Amino acid sequence: MTTQQDRRRVADKWLPRPPTPTATGRVFCLPHAGYGAGVFASWPLQLGGVDFLPVELPGRLPRFGEPVPGSFEELAAQMITGLTPWFDVPFAFFGHCWSALLAYEVTTQLQSAGGPIAARLYVSSQLAPQDGPVGRMLTMTDDELTEELEATIRAQGNEPQRELVSLYRTMLRADIEASRRYVVPRPLRLHSPITAIGWRADTEVPPELMAGWPRCGDTTFTVFDGVHERFTQAPAELLETLRAGL
Repeated sequence: MTTQQDRRRVADKWLPRPPTPTATGRVFCLPHAGYGAGVFASWPLQLGGVDFLPVELPGRLPRFGEPVPGSFEELAAQMITGLTPWFDVPFAFFGHCWSALLAYEVTTQLQSAGGPIAARLYVSSQLAPQDGPVGRMLTMTDDELTEELEATIRAQGNEPQRELVSLYRTMLRADIEASRRYVVPRPLRLHSPITAIGWRADTEVPPELMAGWPRCGDTTFTVFDGVHERFTQAPAELLETLRAGL
């Protein structure tokens, strides 16, 4: 028989930051394509009693040795198994760009299975599942993805290492293909309310492209200042929006 301790041990590999046992709510933060939980390194562990919990997906450091699921559906099912022990207080999912669709899929699977219902779904810089996906990387060759990764690494003040870039390109390609295969012409309407978040200077996914989310559930739109990846800087207005929703 699987004990609660066993279940929480499984969750450990999904959550680099240990949840706070006394938290009044939890936001599970999903990294965007090609990245791991480290993209949330600037985020606080908690705000006003609500945990912000970056999720480490298979195939990322330190989970490079694990097979990467080929679809959002499979990845969502695995994530639910890993995170279920921490659905003990009101919880939400935050996904940006690629991972907004994964966050939607996780929320739909929980609802369809009669499991715990997310208190809210936060989707940032992504079209609704019936309208997308969209993005420059969907049409990039492997060489172009390599250049993109190297430019990102240099912008962070580091020098790209060929072996690591190759590993991350493989992971990024797998993410892109999973996104390409995720076609939902008739999205399930969620019981969970949705907050759709746009960024005024976002040239990748302008906020006006996100108008389809109300087909997926009761939706509130909000737009913050910043470019596509400003969320990585943990802007106060974003964190307060996530906290207030729980």
